[in-house]
Amino acid sequence: QVQLVESGGGLVQAGGSLRLSCAASGNILRTNKMGWHRQAPGKQRELVASMDSGDNTLYDDSVKGRFTISRGNVRSTVYLQMNSLKPEDTAVYYCFFQGYNGDLRFLEVWGQGTLVTASS
Repeated sequence: QVQLVESGGGLVQAGGSLRLSCAASGNILRTNKMGWHRQAPGKQRELVASMDSGDNTLYDDSVKGRFTISRGNVRSTVYLQMNSLKPEDTAVYYCFFQGYNGDLRFLEVWGQGTLVTASS
């Protein structure tokens, strides 16, 4: 079993910054990829940023240059630094984990979501 704990969401004015954290714990053998999706009201969930085991990153075009994904000292922890937030960034942000547990089973796990609101 793998669990994700997210933190760091909140309300900021447009132009402000927030930092999201996501820690995976449990029976983790290997972390393949971690990252963040988001879902705004009335819209589909979309990928925001991800980082794989080789530290390769992927960003949605809408956040490039403003958001940065990074890994903590523990490889099963990721952060999302969000700068220059815009009202259109307002959404529930979901952390995800892809990897293998100790039973060599591939897992994809999602966090409970954290609300980010950028007010105009």
